[in-house]
Amino acid sequence: MTAWNADNEATVSDSGSVTVLEGSSFCISSGSGDISPDAGTNGAFFQDTRILSGWVLRVNGSLRETLSAQRPQPFQATFVGRAKWPDGRFDSPLVVRQVRHIGPGLQDDITLENYASEPVECDIELLVDADQADLFDVKGGRTTGPDDTTRTVSEGRLVIEAARHGQQRGSAIGARDAEVSTDGLRFRITVPARGKWTTSVIVVPLVNGEAPEKPFKEGQLPHHREGVRRHLAWEEGLPRISIEDSHLQDLLNRSQTDLGALRIFDAHHPERAAVAAGAPWFMALFGRDSLLTSYMSLMVNPNLALGTLQTLAGIQGKKVDPDSEEEPGRIPHEVRLGVTAGLSLGGTAYYGTADATPLFVAVLGELSRWGLSRDKIQPLLEHADRALEWIEKYGDRDGDGFVEYLRANEHGLVNQGWKDSWDGINFADGTIAEAPIALCEVQAYVYAAYVGRSLLAHWSGDPALEQRWADKAAAFKEEFNKKFWLPDKGYFAVALDKDKRPVDALTSNIGHCLWTGIVDQDKAVSVMENLMSPQMFTGWGIRTLASDMGAYNPVSYHNGSVWPHDTALVATGLMRYGFVDEAKRVALAIFDAASHFDGRLPELFCGFDRGEFPSPVPYPTACSPQAWAAAAPVQLARILLRFDPVFTRGVVHLSPILPEIVGTFRAENVLLDSSRVTINAAGTKGSIEGLPPGLKLLAEPRPPLAYPPNGFAGSSVRQGMHGSGA
Repeated sequence: MTAWNADNEATVSDSGSVTVLEGSSFCISSGSGDISPDAGTNGAFFQDTRILSGWVLRVNGSLRETLSAQRPQPFQATFVGRAKWPDGRFDSPLVVRQVRHIGPGLQDDITLENYASEPVECDIELLVDADQADLFDVKGGRTTGPDDTTRTVSEGRLVIEAARHGQQRGSAIGARDAEVSTDGLRFRITVPARGKWTTSVIVVPLVNGEAPEKPFKEGQLPHHREGVRRHLAWEEGLPRISIEDSHLQDLLNRSQTDLGALRIFDAHHPERAAVAAGAPWFMALFGRDSLLTSYMSLMVNPNLALGTLQTLAGIQGKKVDPDSEEEPGRIPHEVRLGVTAGLSLGGTAYYGTADATPLFVAVLGELSRWGLSRDKIQPLLEHADRALEWIEKYGDRDGDGFVEYLRANEHGLVNQGWKDSWDGINFADGTIAEAPIALCEVQAYVYAAYVGRSLLAHWSGDPALEQRWADKAAAFKEEFNKKFWLPDKGYFAVALDKDKRPVDALTSNIGHCLWTGIVDQDKAVSVMENLMSPQMFTGWGIRTLASDMGAYNPVSYHNGSVWPHDTALVATGLMRYGFVDEAKRVALAIFDAASHFDGRLPELFCGFDRGEFPSPVPYPTACSPQAWAAAAPVQLARILLRFDPVFTRGVVHLSPILPEIVGTFRAENVLLDSSRVTINAAGTKGSIEGLPPGLKLLAEPRPPLAYPPNGFAGSSVRQGMHGSGA
């Protein structure tokens, strides 16, 4: 067996990385299927620990010639390559097929096919390494240093273990008829003429010597596993989309599949599915990301939002803990399973976010409009009220009515909104704002939470409570428009800093304010014009920071890049306020950008103008698939359909404004209440087949800010968040 060394050819160039994932497990490899020990962030991960850091297959002493890498399912990939003939003949007839499955470990089904008319003896070796590194040590490049892993052969398997932060983490690797050594596995075989040889190599992760409850096992078909069955059931329940624009159809179908692949399940409540933030680095529950993703995915399946809310409710804050920043009623920012989970953030659950808590209430209010049954929503009301208590008691740190953030320790996040990089909030001259910081979009979410609670009170038949929260929302909106508006600039401050000074940079955050409806009507035109200016709109999407600001950098994470989810929420806000042409322009820009990323939008891309380069410039470490990027096309399709169920009023709005390039649109199997409906649209015409009883179709857009006075007792704020709303 050949040990790892500089001459083992493991750094072979590849045809691009391939990622497979199931729940919080994932594997990143080269296009050949190999994982080079020098490939940095590649590897197989289970519970935020790298259980494989090296995985190189050699046939007759050589690497394979890569032919193809395909991913028919998110949890499965097939790699095809050509192996070297023992005598080195040209045009070898030996083909290697490697089918990879990810889940509670990894299984590689390896087949060697001989297309020659003579048998061939082959020496196959699989070099294996497993550093048991924590996910974020891998991401941050902090895995170098002395090798502290132990490698033993036990019961016909190679076991690689290491102590990590008080736990023993390991990987057990084995295969039938393999010669096992501390370097890996070896097979000495004869492949018959026109025949084949096959084996299954299985990697079982170990935590303190224990395997997962249902690991891969020899002889068991991977597609019979629970995770696979869940994904196939997800696919069966998806809307079936047919669009004349085939590129848009492919984009939406891929988004739906990726959203299913990014689901994670609570072991104590396996019937609940929440959505993780993204692969590879954020396969965990994130309060803000998961809530915004599930909101934008309502047309795919509103039960994703329900499961996310239920899961977050189960870990809602109960006590004051400065280390994890937990506070009573607070919705967590991030929940992880890795061995170092919380070593930098304070615990298995870290609560340092200002926006997840109001978004929890806002999304719950939105779900009531989608017809979810009383027995599903009612248990969540107490959690919504605890969240509202957090907003007023802990979120509003100084009693001015706005929600601010200031980390409670030295290891938490400095910025606790969606732009949570250390330099994400700055003034127009580039000066970094100092905390406590009150973000404009966080106030917009608070407004949506107040509106949502009013809507929930209407839903539960409590007019007094309905009026109380409607009045509170109206007063909050008035105060926000006074304190955050910059009349000399014509847009809202991105934040108020520790001295209550308006942070005057022009950012995409103000588009979120349009989305929730907190912007006064007389200010909306100016906000739109700034968002659609050349400084903000690149032609591919909306920049996070205007190009004439002091901190602008098109290749930064939050100071000039384009995030598809952010742009989708901006477009939703534009549509809500009636800026139809602008919203359509932004939606088509994102659809165009997706076509340059093989039909899958990344987490973000660089903020260069469309005129500078023929395609959007990728951001080097962007997650893909990433949850809210996957949800963005779904949300944009919804605003172009202007599709808005309002079960609380017994109506559903459908008033499409599909661009001519889209052509006809048809979505079958769309879940609405307990019914499956079909949405048809072309241009400005639309229809819905199979509407639930008692629900009336209105061929008009949802009112932008309020229903007429004969609805909801005449309040101007009880409309709630919008899917389109223009």
